[in-house]
Amino acid sequence: MTSLMVVADDSDISALFDEFKVEGALIIASLDSNIEYVHNDQRAERRYLPASTFKIPNTLITLEERVIKGDKEIIKWDGKERSYEPWNQDHTLATVFSVSCVWCYQEFALKVGNEKYLKYLNELDYGNRKTGKEVTTFWLEGDLAISVREQIDFLRKLYNEELPFSSRNIYLLNKIMLAEETSEYSLWAKTGWATSPKQQYGWYVGYIVTNDNVWLFANNIDINSKDELEFRKLLVLKSLKIKNLIRE
Repeated sequence: MTSLMVVADDSDISALFDEFKVEGALIIASLDSNIEYVHNDQRAERRYLPASTFKIPNTLITLEERVIKGDKEIIKWDGKERSYEPWNQDHTLATVFSVSCVWCYQEFALKVGNEKYLKYLNELDYGNRKTGKEVTTFWLEGDLAISVREQIDFLRKLYNEELPFSSRNIYLLNKIMLAEETSEYSLWAKTGWATSPKQQYGWYVGYIVTNDNVWLFANNIDINSKDELEFRKLLVLKSLKIKNLIRE
């Protein structure tokens, strides 16, 4: 029998958060659930808006509903200038995902519709399964909320293809979600940044495949300035290294 190892409030990872003066919660878990490192287990159970991390299930929903047929389809720019320059152009599914094109996903959302989203959220057991009054913003400023723990649960089902999506669509998602490849590991991930007037926080969620294991991760941190956005990914990678899950 394989023994379960859970390190709640891991001292090594907590020291990293202290070093960078960041408030947040992080879980790193093996795919088989036998090993888990946790920083701030209480916050890890608290739900937050998913922000752009919702683009992971949203991409699958969009593909499954055939709003977008595949990764080669061109999403035509509507000609409206937005504050973030990379959004102001035609896109493919890969660029929409990589630059977190809000207007693109809002167009997709209008075509999917609230009723379908509620169905999928229930089938996925995603967070609190709520949308809200506005179908184009419910993951940014609506009622949808998910915890670090629930992100890990969702990612495990995604990696194991235990979600109600075709293998082809999961393959397309993984193709555009691949963020980094080295001789030591391959990394699939998505950032998120919730910019509520009351509180700003960031996400970095995904999975990393090493030569001998698969590790799921979800990081949620307070954001006080744009300079702190880098800590979303940085703290994950440093934590993976300090636990000897990937090499320096």
